[in-house]
Amino acid sequence: MEESTSREKVLKKVRNALLSKSENPFPSLDLESPVYVIPDDTPDVTFAQEFSKVSGKFIYCEDENDLKANLNQLIKENKWKNIFCLDPDLQIILDQAGISYAKDETTFIDMDLGITSCEFLIARLGSIMISSRQTSGRRLNVFPESHIVVARTSQIVPDIKDALKKIQEKYGSNIPSLISLITGPSRTADIEKTLVMGAHGPKQLFLFLIDEG
Repeated sequence: MEESTSREKVLKKVRNALLSKSENPFPSLDLESPVYVIPDDTPDVTFAQEFSKVSGKFIYCEDENDLKANLNQLIKENKWKNIFCLDPDLQIILDQAGISYAKDETTFIDMDLGITSCEFLIARLGSIMISSRQTSGRRLNVFPESHIVVARTSQIVPDIKDALKKIQEKYGSNIPSLISLITGPSRTADIEKTLVMGAHGPKQLFLFLIDEG
């Protein structure tokens, strides 16, 4: 009974508060202006700067031929042998570049490097938006020790809201079951305040950006 009485008292206070309208104590408060400062640089430059701040490794490519050359060089430098790629468009590029890769999921566990595309690049955060509707699925973004994402300048958007709007335009009512952001390599400092890279995903994250002019 006492509990019911206490509940009624709380509800009565809520009702009274809703009925009695009070004046806005901050009438001059600006709720329309952007919260974040709009960068002076172009979106591609802003993305590259922010991506580098979160320990991502940014590689600019003038065209697809430049992409092939840069991929070959990076793979040789890191001596990656077990490369995995499921994206048909990227597979064509890898074939043209003479880069060997696996697409049989029985060899998934042995890979050193995963190569994927993405949905969009968010300039303000330096983040990469991915979804479960991509050919690479969910695992290829988190499983390999090193992860290469290939994107184009047309995929860069200013902020998250712009990326989500484009996701809606792209998929309509059939929105992907997973939409996520990758912001730099995986890291954690939960254990004794010591920063550990690659705790929940790749230790290294590379972004190859193809300039579409």
